[in-house]
Amino acid sequence: MKELTHWINGKHVKGTSGRFADVFNPATGEVQAKVPLASKAELDHAASEAAKAQVKWGATNPQRRARVMMEFVRLLNRDMQKLAEVLSSEHGKTVPDAKGDIQRGLEVMEFCIGAPQMLKGEFTDSAGPGIDMYSMRQPVGVAAGITPFNFPAMIPMWKMGPALACGNAFILKPSERDPSVPLMLAELMQEAGLPDGVLQVVNGDKEAVDAILDNPEIGAIGFVGSTPIAEYIYGRGCSNGKRVQCFGGAKNHMIIMPDADMDQAADALVGAGYGAAGERCMAISVAVPVGDATADALIERLIPRIEKLKVGPYTAGNDVDYGPVVTAAAKANILKLVESGVQQGAKLVVDGRNFKLQGYEDGFFVGPHLFDHVTRDMDIYKKEIFGPVLSTVRAKTYEEALGYAMDHEYGNGTAIFTRDGDTARDFANRVNVGMIGINVPIPVPLAYHTFGGWKKSAFGDLNQHGPDAFRFYTRTKTITSRWPSGIKEGASLNFKPMD
Repeated sequence: MKELTHWINGKHVKGTSGRFADVFNPATGEVQAKVPLASKAELDHAASEAAKAQVKWGATNPQRRARVMMEFVRLLNRDMQKLAEVLSSEHGKTVPDAKGDIQRGLEVMEFCIGAPQMLKGEFTDSAGPGIDMYSMRQPVGVAAGITPFNFPAMIPMWKMGPALACGNAFILKPSERDPSVPLMLAELMQEAGLPDGVLQVVNGDKEAVDAILDNPEIGAIGFVGSTPIAEYIYGRGCSNGKRVQCFGGAKNHMIIMPDADMDQAADALVGAGYGAAGERCMAISVAVPVGDATADALIERLIPRIEKLKVGPYTAGNDVDYGPVVTAAAKANILKLVESGVQQGAKLVVDGRNFKLQGYEDGFFVGPHLFDHVTRDMDIYKKEIFGPVLSTVRAKTYEEALGYAMDHEYGNGTAIFTRDGDTARDFANRVNVGMIGINVPIPVPLAYHTFGGWKKSAFGDLNQHGPDAFRFYTRTKTITSRWPSGIKEGASLNFKPMD
């Protein structure tokens, strides 16, 4: 049995807690490795060593730090296939999807090459007689990232790239379900020239998370996961005086207007709803067609597309549409929610409950499901399913459809499909959701914009990647400087405004 490690001070280090978690092959259900779960002492040691390494790294000029990012991007492209195969073997997603996971992280690393521009600060000369004022961005010190299983390459890079480019040391606590790729990323960072100790990878569970939240040397924490855990991390981290950004659950609606291209909308829904087995925080899980005629036309197009989806292991070739979900528990939860939808009166138009894949009966595969006539009081509408399940909620009018997206407690992403510019513009302006797609089903911004939801999908003031990341991982220091010339006037005891 393969035993994984932590990555401390530039080398693989065995765990000392004596506790381990199983790492499964989701396609077969077999345990393929064991990952150590760090104790508080192990996490505290990693943070202490990171704080020591950060001093020199933070004093390195931004251009030299950017060169490390540049070399890392080259190495990431070099090892893309190897990384994707390892990612697929632990997560279950197809190799093309795994490459997309890595590519979206790589794009943030490319943006981080421009760190010198983002860290310039501001300057005002002659703010008063002989007085100059300037601000500079300085590293937080040691930052930490607690990242989820569904994007084991992308989200660690979204966190560590900007943090490192800003001159911080970084503690990465990846998901214990698929930890190998984060360890490989650390190896590539070292090969790219990152000094030892600046990036530490500590595997663990709640004990490691709590140690991060309580460690006095960690000044900033980024998290992506479920909303209950996001609320917990945000509350405890902030109460300990840390800067915290947390991204939680989602229930993303796609509104389909009567004038939309129905074939385009159907294709978009299938890709956005079933890609990566629905294990995406930006997956479309609710279709909201406006009018029964629109709904009937949409369902008519969706059924054959969904029934033709090829479900299988990543080793079955690039024509596989999606693979297994990550664990047996995830599969059981998805099927439990599907049963609740049937019991609560939704119409199960495509039923994947009895899906079995010959030769992979012990794998965590879930067949595709499509519900129609879903109402807002049903569990399949209220809860994040995180599986290959698409719910159709019929709206009579545009205003009713808009209300579904606006009234839901989550506000990560949403989309509208229409040919009418006025409707699209009104939707974009009014909807209280963080990321909007207009004829785009998964509106994930590119690296030079910021990613973040509203309502119970996000906690904190700043988003991920883009300019917000450089604000989050730095503290602003403002200096007022005066070099007097001529005769001094003596002391002034009042709070004198600038002349």
